Order: sequence, then C-alpha cells, then structure tokens
Amino acid sequence: MTITRLSSGSPFEEKIGYCRAVVAGGFVHVAGTVGQGDTVEEQCRSALAVIRTALEKAGSSLERAVRVTYYLPDRTEFEPCWPILREAFGKNPPAATMIESGLIDAKYRIEIEVTALA
Repeated sequence: MTITRLSSGSPFEEKIGYCRAVVAGGFVHVAGTVGQGDTVEEQCRSALAVIRTALEKAGSSLERAVRVTYYLPDRTEFEPCWPILREAFGKNPPAATMIESGLIDAKYRIEIEVTALA
C-alpha cells in the first residue's frame, strides 16, 4: 500500500511531528484543524478552508468526505456552526461526531478532523 503524506507548511507540523493529510488505503485522513478568527463561526469557516485545500491537494474534496469529527471546548457553540457545515458538505453529508473537549490553546473554539475518499 502506498502512503502519501501532505504538508500544509505549518511550522507546527515539524514541531509536533504530524502532517496535514495522509493518503492511504483509498482514503485521505486530514488532521484535526483549527481556524483563525474571533468567533466560532469565523474559525469554523477558516478550518474548513484549510481542510478543503488539503483535500484538493490530495485529489479529493469535501463532497467525498465520509467521516467528520468536531471538537469544541463549549458544546453550546456547535449550533451556530450548523449552517456553515450544511453549506460546506451540501447534499453529501458525512457521518459525524461532536466531542466537547479542551483544545491546544484557549483561543481556539473548534477543531475539525475529516476522512474522505481519495
């Protein structure tokens, strides 16, 4: 099986020891991704843009997503993201899980992890 590792160029990839996406076994696994912005909605859109770029670099897309996991420090902030997520995944929604958990920095309000068909 061929494994392809794709970097986004983030300095944290080298510091922590991970890559943005791995293509293996017919899937693209995108690492947990946070976004920039002041609100959970801005961060959600930003994270999805980074994920979209990683998937496209791997020859895939959000439309081919089969699994998504959302991590939020405050579960009450998930509902404002629903319209953004519905728009991003459109008529091809993946299986999804939302987990309330601490993130690497208190400034982050959502982290998104995606698995898509390659």
